[in-house]
Amino acid sequence: MNYTQWILFILLVQVVHFLGTWKLYQKAGRKAWEAAIPIYNGIVLMQIIRRPRWWVLMLFIPIINLLMFPVVWVETARSFGKNRLQDTWLVLLTLGFYLYYLNYAEDVTYKKDRDLHPKSASGEWVSSIVFAVVAATLVHTYFMQPYVIPTGSLERTLRVGDLLFVSKFHFGARVPMTTLAAPMVHDTLPGLGVRSYLKKPQLPYMRLPGFESVEKNDLVVFSWPADTVRQFFRAEAGVEKPIDKKSNYVKRCVGTPGDSLQVIDGYVYINGKQLQLSDRARPMYDYNVYSQKGVSSRWLQEVGADEYLRTYVSETLGPNQLRVLSPYYYQYSNQNGQTVLLTPSEGLPLEAVRAAGVRQIREISTRERTVALTDAMAEALRGVSGVDSVVRLLEPAGVAGDNIFPQHPAYPWNNDQFGPIYIPGKGDTVALTPETLPFYKKIIRDYEGNEVSVSGRQVLLNGQPVEQYTFSQDYFWMMGDNRDHSEDSRAWGYVPANHIVGKPVFIWMSFDNFNAGMANWKPRWDRIFTTVGGSGEPRSYFRHFLVALAAYFIIDFLVRRRRKNRKKA
Repeated sequence: MNYTQWILFILLVQVVHFLGTWKLYQKAGRKAWEAAIPIYNGIVLMQIIRRPRWWVLMLFIPIINLLMFPVVWVETARSFGKNRLQDTWLVLLTLGFYLYYLNYAEDVTYKKDRDLHPKSASGEWVSSIVFAVVAATLVHTYFMQPYVIPTGSLERTLRVGDLLFVSKFHFGARVPMTTLAAPMVHDTLPGLGVRSYLKKPQLPYMRLPGFESVEKNDLVVFSWPADTVRQFFRAEAGVEKPIDKKSNYVKRCVGTPGDSLQVIDGYVYINGKQLQLSDRARPMYDYNVYSQKGVSSRWLQEVGADEYLRTYVSETLGPNQLRVLSPYYYQYSNQNGQTVLLTPSEGLPLEAVRAAGVRQIREISTRERTVALTDAMAEALRGVSGVDSVVRLLEPAGVAGDNIFPQHPAYPWNNDQFGPIYIPGKGDTVALTPETLPFYKKIIRDYEGNEVSVSGRQVLLNGQPVEQYTFSQDYFWMMGDNRDHSEDSRAWGYVPANHIVGKPVFIWMSFDNFNAGMANWKPRWDRIFTTVGGSGEPRSYFRHFLVALAAYFIIDFLVRRRRKNRKKA
């Protein structure tokens, strides 16, 4: 829907409200016309049902209004004596149209001085739950949203198992475009595996004012532009999603509107100068570690590396043994009367080996191993006795990588050698030719809603020949700090401004072994209650929180005891 269509829709809602309530307004001592004036009719209704005027504002906030409308319908019915449980269900199941019955078919009486307090403990409980959900949804949608890091694309800056709070107000909260959706869930209803929203009606893109704009080096949560998955980590046919229901990604913004960006030997260059990352960034690259004696996993563990493979050799394993060990290895093969297992860096747990009944098994330390390392890790490995060399892996220029933007044979780029490209901003104009179109085709077609094609040497926009194009919004370039293990803008291109969700600001909890099941989670105490931004080493405020929490309970206890003593006196 565009803005005009939404205004017409809102007017239609006002007409429906007027037709269903004007007699009820009269019975409450008001004028019939007061039920017809937008916004004013809401203020009058709040007076009728004896609820605060700020409720009217809640009726116009997307997603929040889905929770508030049923509450107002029920309160209206109760204001006219309909307090029975069956009346409440009739209001809810008819989506408020039960009020039409009260308005035209039943001679109801307005209860001016009705008791607003629930008449039972269950009623009190339900009322508290409803408004807790409203408050939580308001915070989740417009102020602060929890987010968990599920993959290692930002290792070691943000780690798998970091549980974050993402600020919506730094960049300005994006008003939900999907108006009919379950509160506080994303695209799928937990446990049911079904879609949590209706695709229509859709609001136009709007964003509340923020106090920051997205800048280079910012960590940003955004709706994944290329998202067509119904559920992460499940191979299924693609689906089309509204922008605000696409899967959320977090990456580092390395390019902003107006920048010329290039990747040389894995390093980002902006307008010809190497981008200097913030001092909290911990970029990682793949290295080949070589040792004539064999590269020990213990060496890698001692420097903190955890992105490498381990190889185990055992006696020939049977199907049942392989089934027991299957959660812990990537692949296996039978060679020369032995079974070779390839595992992640965690290796094979001793208890799993025992449970599988494996009698003989050992790890092979190969002479050469590929490991993802930060600069500090690589330097520490070079100092380990027995390590002969630590060499960073680079893809050569001119060799096309796999799934690299703009996916065109004229641009044989890869993760380490990429560009240059131009990052467009709102109002920027670029020349459109068959050579430049691969860069901007997705923007023009998918993000800005135009039809684009090529006829000979002529680019056609909505069927008309054009030589240039002017962009209607800003675009950004996002990349992961784990440069060789990140699917980012190098794969799917630009991130539109209307896909920006928020800014990670705080790590409130962090676990090792996060993807190995709750039983294997190990808290990273040094990361709990740390800020994401800032400079210098992150500092944990967990102890401060515990002290403040203890102080609160002590003060609360003393205050309660003093009140109790006063009552006795």
